[in-house]
Amino acid sequence: MISRRNIRVKVMQVLYAAETAEESLRSGEYAKQLQKHFDLTRQLLVYFVHFITEVARYAEADARNRAAKHLPSTADLNVNTKLAGNEMLWKILESPAWKQVIKEDKPQHIDDSELVRKIYLELAEKDIYKRYIAVAGRERKDEKEILNFIFSELLLPSESFTSHVEEYFTNWNDDADMVVLLLTNFLTKGSPFNFQEIISKEKKDFGFLLLETAVDRKEITMDLIKPKLKNWDSERIAVLDMILMRMGVCEFLYFETIPPKVTINEYIDLAKVYSTPQSGQFVNGILDNIHKDLVREDKMHKVDFKTKG
Repeated sequence: MISRRNIRVKVMQVLYAAETAEESLRSGEYAKQLQKHFDLTRQLLVYFVHFITEVARYAEADARNRAAKHLPSTADLNVNTKLAGNEMLWKILESPAWKQVIKEDKPQHIDDSELVRKIYLELAEKDIYKRYIAVAGRERKDEKEILNFIFSELLLPSESFTSHVEEYFTNWNDDADMVVLLLTNFLTKGSPFNFQEIISKEKKDFGFLLLETAVDRKEITMDLIKPKLKNWDSERIAVLDMILMRMGVCEFLYFETIPPKVTINEYIDLAKVYSTPQSGQFVNGILDNIHKDLVREDKMHKVDFKTKG
């Protein structure tokens, strides 16, 4: 499932796009933009699974192509197509959830057939593949292992494949670790997977509420942040740093299940990764000071912002 950290990144990106846009977003547009980010994450995951299945199914295309040669050899006429009938592969392809996302996301429209062929031919030379097709029967362990090998040992290390993915998915750098984890668990366990629900309702609600709070309570959060910027040139403060601090203050004030220490650490990490080299220390200092003030003034009574004036 998508982590809260990943959700914070998506909220941050929506707020940053809004702050740097030439025209202001209407209130309802913020939620639509966040939903697009969630959809992109699902589409990236779906494309990975789709590409793996295309590589596996290429065994049949390879057999047809080699048999159609002008003077096919005995080997050309006896290409093993066991991989195309992989039981785990077909469990995916025949599941209603998979058919639905294929219909909606249409991953086949961005296929690179030559890259599929290249990955398959690379696979065909591997010892693990030769051992797989040498066994006549099907073992659940082997069925999962060969698909996992395609993913972890052929796709992920391939610069050609990752460049192809980056071309179509701007969220690859943000979502890569999460997608790799989700797919590794899926291919290892082989359990049913609902591609429509890669984000839980609780986490999705958190994302939309954090975004809505950051937008609707911008003035309140800035009133707490601005006094802490006296020794800083406001023109030189990165827009992203301001957004991260606003989000952090929102969590201080309105998200009762999130400990302030967790909030501070999360936004320090995000500042280090997404903003300037000095941003982690800067965001840490400002948020820590605001938190101390709120505690000292007995204002750390977290309440849903909709119930607070």
